[in-house]
Amino acid sequence: YLAASKMIAAAVARADEMNVPQCIAIMDPSGGLVCFARTDGAADLASGPAYAKARVAAERQHPSGALPEEFEVGVAFATNGQYTNLPGGLPIVLDGIHIGGIGVSGGSGDEDLDVARAGLAAIGAT
Repeated sequence: YLAASKMIAAAVARADEMNVPQCIAIMDPSGGLVCFARTDGAADLASGPAYAKARVAAERQHPSGALPEEFEVGVAFATNGQYTNLPGGLPIVLDGIHIGGIGVSGGSGDEDLDVARAGLAAIGAT
């Protein structure tokens, strides 16, 4: 939990610095929610994609948005919206061990990834 708290704090700080309201979710390797934050002004609708991005990164151990475009709609329907192919989810790997995923939603794909990377950097994860 301490690592997730540090990640959330750094991600929120980066979102605030960028002035981009964001929802940020951190999940364990099985897709269980560990920590969540919604910055001031972030749309409640952005929470669902943040969860889905974190779930992809946590359970599948690859970034969200990594599938070929033709699979986007099928993945969303086949998983009842639990997975997404939108960018903004990254696996959390610490000392070579996969420990979960972070998902960020509310900005552009590049902004979401920037905030997610700030979360990873806070604990020295890749």
